[in-house]
Amino acid sequence: MNFVIIGAGSAGVRAAETLREHSPEATITLISGEPGEPYSRMAIPYILNGAIDEDGARQRRSHHYLQELGIRYVHGKVIRVRPGPDGGQVDMEDGSQLDYDQLLVATGSSPSLPPLPGTDLPGVVTCWTLEDARQIAAKLVPGARVVMLGAGFVAGVCMKSLVGSGAKLSVIAGRSGQILRSMMTPVGSCMLQRWLEGRGVEVITTGRSLRIEPGPKLVMDTRTIDADLIILATGVTSNVSFLEGTGAEIRSGVVIDEHMRTTVPHIYAAGDVAQGRDFSTGEWVVHALQPTATEHGRFAALNMLGQNAAYRGSLSMNVLDTVGLISHTFGLWQGLEGGDNTEVVDEANFIYTRLCFDEDQLVGAITIGHSNHVGAIRGLIQSHRHLGVWKERLMANPQLVMDAFVELNLGG
Repeated sequence: MNFVIIGAGSAGVRAAETLREHSPEATITLISGEPGEPYSRMAIPYILNGAIDEDGARQRRSHHYLQELGIRYVHGKVIRVRPGPDGGQVDMEDGSQLDYDQLLVATGSSPSLPPLPGTDLPGVVTCWTLEDARQIAAKLVPGARVVMLGAGFVAGVCMKSLVGSGAKLSVIAGRSGQILRSMMTPVGSCMLQRWLEGRGVEVITTGRSLRIEPGPKLVMDTRTIDADLIILATGVTSNVSFLEGTGAEIRSGVVIDEHMRTTVPHIYAAGDVAQGRDFSTGEWVVHALQPTATEHGRFAALNMLGQNAAYRGSLSMNVLDTVGLISHTFGLWQGLEGGDNTEVVDEANFIYTRLCFDEDQLVGAITIGHSNHVGAIRGLIQSHRHLGVWKERLMANPQLVMDAFVELNLGG
């Protein structure tokens, strides 16, 4: 059997390992679109703050890991996939071709650049690759003027390293005027913004970005900001262009079924590029989470091997360290129409808890400033536990969630 995996992130590497574990004689080829060994994007902030070097970002410790597993590792850009009745072919940008019996698409996503003139100027970078990290690190000296265009999850991940370097950071929140809008209620966003401002970060919530000029400098309709570095963190898009013409269904990502199969025979998808099952709703969405990508990769490999391994879905969960203030979001944190929600806010101590219910089941939550409830919240959501009398107790006091978890589990 000849397996080809496009993408050397968490999903691709885990799939390759699983294929080798269950099929010692198979031919396995792993394709990376970037030079060097497979690495974790989640390690980039730790490179920026000096906690690790680039070697520490590698997914596996041994430099010869893939070679030792007998996995062929190649670099290059895939430009086209040509599916056939019993497999297909992958066309590379350098003109080479790879045949496959089973193909896994695990290409993840790429930064989505804002529609502004000047995004290609010197001193303007994204925060996505090791090469980006090198360019950012070269500018991070005390007093450096850094402008972050975008205030979503990617921006939030990078902020701590930027502030810790002594840089003077300005964050442009965009048209919504709310930071971390995709993972936080307005109440939570305001708390996180106040925390950032207390640590010297300028959060700009009004005004429209018009263009970037040499310098670089960001020109807005209300002001112009001179910078040493402008970081574009305005979101990501799935890497799917090479699937054009294959018949693969693509929405927000590549559509898959519970066995990680796409709509094209012999082609599977996993990780950030895949529109997989959401554990909480049963709907099909993209969860750009490293644990989800790893699970996707394993399940995809098992099904590529012919095993009937159905994936029950991933729980949407984000953990963010916003310059020292930890926040978590779980499941349906926005709440359900007709469902009950409750929250408690301690502005003075930067503590916030929000719980969302579907009848007497916990389906979503947000916490800021404390982590002692995290395991209990996740356990109650994933177990679909009926809370009974604990529902009203939690509505009255969300801080009792650990007590509810312990008592309900001890009681069976």
